[in-house]
Amino acid sequence: MDQTRRVKMEGVKNVVLIAHDSRKDDLLEWVKYNREVLKEHRLFATGTTGGIVQAATDLKITRFKSGPLGGDQQVGAKIADGELDVLIFFWDPLEPQPHDPDVKALLRIAVLYNIPTACNRATADFIVASELFHGEYDRLVEDHAAVREAFLRARAARGY
Repeated sequence: MDQTRRVKMEGVKNVVLIAHDSRKDDLLEWVKYNREVLKEHRLFATGTTGGIVQAATDLKITRFKSGPLGGDQQVGAKIADGELDVLIFFWDPLEPQPHDPDVKALLRIAVLYNIPTACNRATADFIVASELFHGEYDRLVEDHAAVREAFLRARAARGY
């Protein structure tokens, strides 16, 4: 039984932008630099980050709540529902955040659902420069429930 499925990513991607406070200026600079590429896609952001990007550019941003107020969890839910394609998250690994568990959960969901994720500028540059970013792409997503069920059946068959 195949335990992966293909999820089609259209040519126009749903890209979510998030930045911790100490990285918001870096993200804004990156967005301005990549404006011509990003304007071809649908942009989303957590509340404060989205407000800053929208105020400084003419890009349309759909905003979630601020990260510490539930925005990270909203983004995670949208990823799990297949509504977001790419996560650009400039986070600060040296600064403890009051919502660190939410951040960890968001990054776990992004990996679990196999969406391209950039946590720094270099990776974000590689993502938007990739040919795959500009066309359709079939993303493989493992059926984790089926994998777990198969594991439990095999374990039971061995008498564990």
